[in-house]
Amino acid sequence: MKLHHVGSNQTVVILTNGNQVFFSYETPVAAYVHGKGYVRTTTNYSRTTSKHITQWLHGVKADSVEQEVIDALTA
Repeated sequence: MKLHHVGSNQTVVILTNGNQVFFSYETPVAAYVHGKGYVRTTTNYSRTTSKHITQWLHGVKADSVEQEVIDALTA
C-alpha cells in the first residue's frame, strides 16, 4: 500500500491489488477499481469535496456508487 498526497486535503491510497482510493479530507469518496474503472460516491458532502472529486477524475466518466462500496475498498 502506498499513500500519495495529491493536493491540499486530498490523498490517494494505492493498494497492492491495483485499486486506488481517493480521499477528500479523511473521507474516501472516489476510487479506481482494477477491472471496473472509476467510481464516485453518491453521497453529497461539501462543495469542496465535490470539487476535489472532479479534479481527481480529470474528466473521466465515473460510475456513481453508494458510499458503502467505496468504504469497503479500504476495509
